[in-house]
Amino acid sequence: MEVLVVGAGIAGPTLAYWLLRAGHTPILVEHAQELRRGGHLVDFWGAGFDVAERMGIVPELTGRGHHLAEARAVGSSGRRIASFELSTFVGPDDRYVSIARSDLASVVYAALEGRVETVFGDSVRALDDDGDAVHVTFESGTARTIDLVIGADGLHSRVRRLAFGPQERFERNLGLVAAAFDVVGYRPRDDLVTMLYAEVGFQLVRLSLPDDVSMFLITARHGGEAPENRADQQNLLRERLGRGGWETSAVLEAMPSARTFYFDRVSQVRMPAWNRGRVGLVGDAAACPSLLAGQGSALAMVEAYVLAAELSRSDGDHVGAFARQHARLAPLLRSKQDAARGLGLAFAPATSLHLMTRNATVRLMGLPFVARRVMGRSLRDAVELPAETTFHRFP
Repeated sequence: MEVLVVGAGIAGPTLAYWLLRAGHTPILVEHAQELRRGGHLVDFWGAGFDVAERMGIVPELTGRGHHLAEARAVGSSGRRIASFELSTFVGPDDRYVSIARSDLASVVYAALEGRVETVFGDSVRALDDDGDAVHVTFESGTARTIDLVIGADGLHSRVRRLAFGPQERFERNLGLVAAAFDVVGYRPRDDLVTMLYAEVGFQLVRLSLPDDVSMFLITARHGGEAPENRADQQNLLRERLGRGGWETSAVLEAMPSARTFYFDRVSQVRMPAWNRGRVGLVGDAAACPSLLAGQGSALAMVEAYVLAAELSRSDGDHVGAFARQHARLAPLLRSKQDAARGLGLAFAPATSLHLMTRNATVRLMGLPFVARRVMGRSLRDAVELPAETTFHRFP
């Protein structure tokens, strides 16, 4: 089958890789002119790590990733509230790495080795599923007839809007916005340490990375529409964080000089099904758990792998393949989404009581047996991946 995969982030190239392994002909189309840069640091583990291992890309991921040694929470004066070593729950043999989302995406894309037709700077404008094929019209004006169309185009998926309806039918706004940006030459630095600072209404995280780069991650409470242009986004962050202590003023002052800048509302996507006819969804387009879950990229790779496996053994029955993918993964993804909804108060405390509770929880994480009990369980995903023998080998 010819399968149009819309989106060259993480889910899309992963799906293309395994579709190719299954003997199908994937075609990638990406709205951006090139692979996207920037974004936040993701903690990569669980079943997604298993998929990466089967793709042979783990050495590259660990080479590009960051093995952070400590998480340290501080108060407004910079005084340490609590800290814990990440090795407490991530042993030397555990499959876990922190990596920039853009680096993860580029490694996955490189695994295709130029074997997949890829179109940058274009996207779908219209979809007409006649039951036997999907007639696709692109923004560029070109048209193609495709066996299947898979939207891997993220939280604001155009494929989902065209095939399923407006975004507001499926998006659940969690009442926060998130920003990520990196700056060269920021001081002070705490190498291999995750610095955490929270006040009522926001959390600010600083990571000191190689090459004199510091990355900042901000989550802040915001109930309205998220601004769309960068100037308004940065003004919103100044408004929310303006009275914060610790290094807040210095971070806001450095923000305009950031090399990359990511900003979006924190949302989930919840859908009763991930396909309609010959059009399907994977990754954040289908079941975004929000960055509060800390596992969206890994889960996207799992979704892509399972869908490709089910299509591989479907003998042309795409309806059955979509149904089996949903049955296998929906319970896992719902559990991740439910867990993430309860973490908003940790990422941006709403009241002084919530801030006190958050700080007390961080202190408890400094106790090894608590950290292992809380985090160790989350490093394992309750899903069985289809066997790799489901797929054919590259020719």
